[in-house]
Amino acid sequence: MSPVNPSFIGADEFRRLIAPSDAREALAAALAGPFDPETDPLRSSLTASTGAGELLSMPSTLGGWIGTKLATVAPNNAELGLPRIQGVYVLFDANTMSPQCVIEASALTELRTPAMSAVAVDKLAHPEASSLLVIGSGPQAVAHVHALAAIRPLTHIALRSRDTDSAERAIKSLREEGLPVTAAREGEQPDIIACCTSASDPVIADEEVKDGACVVAMGSHSPVAREVPTSVITRSQVVIESRATTLAEGGDVIIPINEGALADSDLTTIKQLFDGSFIRDFQRPAVFKGTGMSWQDLAVAAFAAKKAGL
Repeated sequence: MSPVNPSFIGADEFRRLIAPSDAREALAAALAGPFDPETDPLRSSLTASTGAGELLSMPSTLGGWIGTKLATVAPNNAELGLPRIQGVYVLFDANTMSPQCVIEASALTELRTPAMSAVAVDKLAHPEASSLLVIGSGPQAVAHVHALAAIRPLTHIALRSRDTDSAERAIKSLREEGLPVTAAREGEQPDIIACCTSASDPVIADEEVKDGACVVAMGSHSPVAREVPTSVITRSQVVIESRATTLAEGGDVIIPINEGALADSDLTTIKQLFDGSFIRDFQRPAVFKGTGMSWQDLAVAAFAAKKAGL
């Protein structure tokens, strides 16, 4: 019996195969079906014997597919001219358990993360939301501009970053695409705020978040790091990906709980946005805390595999 030879889908091919709207559709379809993110295993990590970094494993199964993302994190790689995070996604047929394809993981992650934010924002932001503040200037910040501009009629997009050079480059690039992006100004209260940073401490102030606003916090997956202050969390409807994942990795939620300012019963899961049990109260802000989950990679990887004819 001859072995199966899985296809390889590189970053450029992956981007040709699947658009941001495809990724959003794949994630929303999974949540609208019987799948519950609470069943997804937590990511596991292994520190390299050299101490240079760690290997992360994120397995999941969904429908007729099973797979895992394998990603390495090497903090000192910048000194070597290499990416900090590298990896692949390995996709299998869940019926035969045969490997179907290997996908370059950075392109997958860059697409599925803002797509997940867009799925949540589409449920939480006011239908006529027209202003967006993005905090950060890296690939995820830029990708969030694209993802959120696709679901709301945005007429004003502001970008704020500690790295002013990076911010200027991002603004210039986005404006060349025809998007109404400017540098953020003090005193603004946008309809949507997307926090796309690696910060450990809050990057927004309470007075920036008006009632009815929608805030996305997706930059950290550490129990001791957060982008949103407790004062915003406690007056908001808080939506999370899953209790198990968020209570292990979501500092934006864990820290207020440890302070006694938030209870588990105050949390709504992303699944509840699709099962009819959640009612949006536009007299309050809404915060979506994302840390990234294995099923999200699988849903988007499987969509790409089908588009490739696998």
